[in-house]
Amino acid sequence: MVLGRGRRASGRRASFPPRASGATIGPMTVSSEVPRAAGRVLSALAEHGLLLEQDRELPNVVTLVTGDHPKTSWWSHPKGRLVFAVLAHLADHEDVLVTKLLRGKRTFVHRRLWPALLAVARERVEWQLDGLSAAARRLLAESERSGLETSGAAVKELEERLLVHVEEVHTDSGKHALRVESWTAWAQRRRVRAERSPDRARRTLSQAAAALGARRALPWPSEE
Repeated sequence: MVLGRGRRASGRRASFPPRASGATIGPMTVSSEVPRAAGRVLSALAEHGLLLEQDRELPNVVTLVTGDHPKTSWWSHPKGRLVFAVLAHLADHEDVLVTKLLRGKRTFVHRRLWPALLAVARERVEWQLDGLSAAARRLLAESERSGLETSGAAVKELEERLLVHVEEVHTDSGKHALRVESWTAWAQRRRVRAERSPDRARRTLSQAAAALGARRALPWPSEE
């Protein structure tokens, strides 16, 4: 799909109502459980450096919150409301970055790994650029000039190659969109300096992924 020009970024972070069809936890209970559940996840993230949002095998947020390994989306889990609230808490936390790092899935990255991630993301090497569609190249160039709100296949393509930072937002018009910005803009906003050596940065992230049991889950070719 050829992506048209998106709106300039101005929306709010997405705040979607949970739709857990079999939810048994009400809003009041969720509110009381969020701090404890979020604290459990943040402790694990600080220890590992990386956590997937949901996965059947690797350490992930959904399992830490529910104690289960759901075979389908967490939306339908009885603790879906709690998962939603914890994910929202994490997305707003000053020590947490969300990007598609492991297995092309939403991954939570602890602040201590941000310099390494930034160095790898901004490298612009073969695994990031080869085969990139024309629509994705246009969006990449536009994101370098200014952040924007858009959606579509080109956004996914760039995000899975770590070429841009993407954040889900709720626009002023009430629609859901993705805010796309360059890593340079993100780094300036979050005051992050990249690791000087991309090779050392890849090793750092590879070590963190290996400790999680996800040695081959990173988007770049394995050096083994």
